[in-house]
Amino acid sequence: MQYISTRNIKQTFAFKDIFLNALASDGGLYVPKKIPSYSLKELESLKELSYEQLAVKIISNFCSDEFSEAEIKDLVNNSYKKFRVKNVVNINKLKNIILLELFHGPTLAFKDIAMQVIGNMYEKILGNKNKITNIIVATSGDTGAAAISALKGKKNINIFVLHPHNRISKVQRKLMTTVKENNVYNLAVEGNFDDCQKLVKSMFVDQSFNNKINMSGVNSINWARIITQIVYYFFSYFQTQNGNQKINFSVPTGNFGDVFAGYIAKKMGLPINKLIVATNKNDILKRVINTGVYRPKEVSQTISPSMDIQVASNFERLIFYISGNNDQITLKIMEDLKKNNEFKLNSEQMDILEKDFISESLSEDETKDVIKKMSENHNILVDPHTAIGIGVLDKISNDGINVILSTAHPSKFPEAVKQVTGRNPELLLEIKKIIDEKEKFDILPNNLNVIKKFIKEKAK
Repeated sequence: MQYISTRNIKQTFAFKDIFLNALASDGGLYVPKKIPSYSLKELESLKELSYEQLAVKIISNFCSDEFSEAEIKDLVNNSYKKFRVKNVVNINKLKNIILLELFHGPTLAFKDIAMQVIGNMYEKILGNKNKITNIIVATSGDTGAAAISALKGKKNINIFVLHPHNRISKVQRKLMTTVKENNVYNLAVEGNFDDCQKLVKSMFVDQSFNNKINMSGVNSINWARIITQIVYYFFSYFQTQNGNQKINFSVPTGNFGDVFAGYIAKKMGLPINKLIVATNKNDILKRVINTGVYRPKEVSQTISPSMDIQVASNFERLIFYISGNNDQITLKIMEDLKKNNEFKLNSEQMDILEKDFISESLSEDETKDVIKKMSENHNILVDPHTAIGIGVLDKISNDGINVILSTAHPSKFPEAVKQVTGRNPELLLEIKKIIDEKEKFDILPNNLNVIKKFIKEKAK
């Protein structure tokens, strides 16, 4: 498998290069030169596999130059042995709702499914090298905790996590800031998630800084995040498929990585009908999918903080594919965004996009109403992000069955859930342990030079 940048298809890279570098030096995102695909007959041969077995098959397509199938099997099995359900994910079939529960890992969010594998990949690739890799991560709430859980205490790795100060839930923050290992640094940035993400991208494209600290990243710009998330689309399809019935996935969406994994699953041959991009009031993705105009606005703070984003990094990968794998068109669009703070897709790009995606959003009141109705009608508590995935289905019309990605456990957002339902979400052991723990984090201004200076001083 060879990889290219969305902004330069002439230069190719191996998996190890794109894994450790995360972002291309030209500012583009890495994608496979060719996406592997399965025929319907080949899909049939995969449907009886356990989640771990399926993960080995799918992940192997993308990194067999770096790992043998036996090594990938070890990576996968070690990554998922502490998940709370047998098959890593759980499919909860209610009356007319199918929830794909992705929150059974150590930090109670879907990010664990990819991050645990990535943590073990780092350990395998870095081996006994004496040079320390410094991983820089921006988080809107869940990525940071999952990354810290996967990388804490690992040899030759430091992890620096930038989160927006006072803009994530208390539980989300404490899952990060109560970790005691010396290789973990939490930076509370006085800004929003888009600010954190912009800071990280600026550090990646600064080659001098990047090389000096031996920088790497595990945000969803890292292709390894995408390939590990593809797996649960395949698995849930096999578990819910009923004859020739069409299947749609409703995905609570912020940075476009999770739903983009579904898009790649479809390009690999999985017969997905529509990918439903479910957003909160920060609805830039709804606006671009429905109008073709991508124009960031001010970020609004909501009860679904992991979606409080106006610049969705992974959308560049989709632009590349709907532009016919044309790096120059992609580069121009991204330059338009940087120069004019907007871009517009043409009618041909929109026609391609609309074959696979539809999008809707929920207001704060609508989100709360879904949480309340799920409690009253189904006796189940859902977090605000999952509620948005459920609620948008009432606003759209499409054929087939809908699988909603339930991306976080409700106990990560206890205040929001209790306010609406009057019920306290069950506190799992992972959260009980941190409630009264002392926190460790540094509050820093939204200033690139200040943050780079902090990281340089701490990076060893």
